Amino acid sequence: MPEQLFTTVLIANRGEIACRVIRTCRRLGIRTVAVYSDADTGARHVREADLAVRIGPPAPTASYLNIEAIISACRRTGAEAVHPGYGFLSESLAFAEALEAAGITFIGPNVKAIGVMGDKIRSKNHVAGYQVPVVPGLAEPGLSDEQLINAADGVGYPLLIKPSAGGGGKGMHVVDGPDQLPATLATARRVAASAFGDDTLFLEKLIRSPRHIEVQVLADNHGNVIHLGERECSLQRRHQKVIEEAPSPLLDEATRARIGEAACNAARSVDYSGAGTVEFLVSDEAPDEFYFMEMNTRLQVEHPVTELVTGQDLVEWQLRIAAGGQLTIAQSDVVLIGHAVEARVYAENPEQDFLPSAGTVLALHEASGEGVRVDSSLLPGLEISSSYDPMLAKVVAWGEDRDEALDRLDRALGETMVLGVPTNVEYLRLLLNDDDVRAGHLDTTLIERKLPHLAFRRISDGELAVAGAAWLEGRRSAQETGPLESLQPGSPIPQSPQPRSPWTAGDGWRVGGAVPTVVSFAMPHGEPREVTLTRLQSGQGSPASFRAEVAGSSFTVSLEREAGAAVVNGVRKPFRHAVNPGTGTIWFADAGFSAGLTVRDRKRRLAEALERIHREEGELSPEVRSPMPGTVTAVAVGNGDHVEAGQTVLTVEAMKMEHQLTAAVAGEISIHLKPGDLVKAGQIVAVVAAADPAGRTEATEQKEAEHA
Repeated sequence: MPEQLFTTVLIANRGEIACRVIRTCRRLGIRTVAVYSDADTGARHVREADLAVRIGPPAPTASYLNIEAIISACRRTGAEAVHPGYGFLSESLAFAEALEAAGITFIGPNVKAIGVMGDKIRSKNHVAGYQVPVVPGLAEPGLSDEQLINAADGVGYPLLIKPSAGGGGKGMHVVDGPDQLPATLATARRVAASAFGDDTLFLEKLIRSPRHIEVQVLADNHGNVIHLGERECSLQRRHQKVIEEAPSPLLDEATRARIGEAACNAARSVDYSGAGTVEFLVSDEAPDEFYFMEMNTRLQVEHPVTELVTGQDLVEWQLRIAAGGQLTIAQSDVVLIGHAVEARVYAENPEQDFLPSAGTVLALHEASGEGVRVDSSLLPGLEISSSYDPMLAKVVAWGEDRDEALDRLDRALGETMVLGVPTNVEYLRLLLNDDDVRAGHLDTTLIERKLPHLAFRRISDGELAVAGAAWLEGRRSAQETGPLESLQPGSPIPQSPQPRSPWTAGDGWRVGGAVPTVVSFAMPHGEPREVTLTRLQSGQGSPASFRAEVAGSSFTVSLEREAGAAVVNGVRKPFRHAVNPGTGTIWFADAGFSAGLTVRDRKRRLAEALERIHREEGELSPEVRSPMPGTVTAVAVGNGDHVEAGQTVLTVEAMKMEHQLTAAVAGEISIHLKPGDLVKAGQIVAVVAAADPAGRTEATEQKEAEHA
């Protein structure tokens, strides 16, 4: 290996991958430069880098995808090389060419490899001539929707629509029959254009019971190419990987050698250098048959599992190879030891169709221990923006065998706590403990089949009683000590610098005894619920104690001063929580489960009561609201149009995902948004004037009355 590495490396990315690259650079003595948008001013990668440069506003096109801004940051800081991470510009041919023209080293492959492998149509046709098997389908550049529709019968249904550019499963759609194809093509083109700036599509035959297996390759600029074994990435939802492992429980040694050689052939075909991944489809019904899907000319999200079973630091190899170094390990030196499994932690709500979530991290605890690794971008107080991918962290575990690795990962997820934003941690634990997953019976459709049967936890009456008590105590502390942004588990409940005054406590105290306080919570599932709380007398320094009534059940609740536990009817229970009076929320967590409860104040209860007055009981709301902050990407109807119940009225994109918003009732729609407009969570984006049985809308009747 060369002794001389880069002095300064700029990381053209954000989040956990930027932090991960910084970690290796620091170990090697390389100075790092972070770049950040306005949304990431307080981000962890900005704090951990040696230097940080602002590159623009939150929108990726104006910051992390702004090639000129990245190159300008290199010049300002003296960065000799750029590590692109993954996503954003990591597979951009224009970016690699611009760096080359500027005399800055791109820590990745040559432009030829990016150009060939960055186009799925071109790459598929290219590798077919290098002893790499490919999936049957239609892969030609520049095909129109009409041409694709005419050719679809020849490919055969069911089929898969795939964008030629990009990756991560975005823009990929399964089509079961010809009647679905036109509309799905339109959606796929729009997503591809938005995500990758290229709406070129192609078709592939859908392989039933497919398993997604990828091979990690390393290649230098001296003709050496090796592979580091394979990863099983079959646990996916909508073509987005959720849990990955190495090695695959499917392959035998003979198939492992064959698929590894095919991956090396693909890399050799484009004179590849650096770390790359060749992805294959393998039928669960015929595990010795595999088909090339694509090559990712970058580091993969799931690279840690390969690092754990091989002992190789892939980022270090990327840096050394880019600096002109030669591989010092041969294929015979690569030995896979043990088993590793990775779970991706996302800011999303699995029970609401995995709706991406934004918010503030109020409290945080990340797992540790033997065989556990966490790659994370999280910090207490961090703002989770809707402008970027919702992945927050990766929890990874290694074991002597697959069972030990799964057990360690399950325990690590149980220790993981992120309060202030919904996450998928509970869902990950449920998935890990599925019988088929434990047995290694995997395919890319498993999650869709299993999800309806996963038993998510519900908030118990006892937890609701504790939440109500904790909310009152948190609010009281905030009134005495100032605004409380976060109450960290394990930290003392803030004490008043002045003796508490009963006149300002706001806890229902009266001469002759306390008056009960009712706390009304908007529940994540179902109707609002109320907790009636009465503060009990306690001595100086004693835990805050309450009598709580929930749905006819009575509880005695004491909150311990360390704010990490509560005693409920004499039984001590963990209660890790964070209170944010500023937003009217309390969050709590237990063994991977977390929930955020919003207090329904007087204003909210009044608004809901007034809305009910204008609707019959059980009648659906005429308002169409955005469930999350995002950007309007398409408006399907015009102002004043008649819409049917269930009809899509507009599409909102948040965190690289599109969501169709539909009308709940039929009638005349009032909508004044256009593509590009920003919307907030809960914002009314359209209102439908519902039609009566005769087809007359409220708006029509009002107009007739005005002209009468």
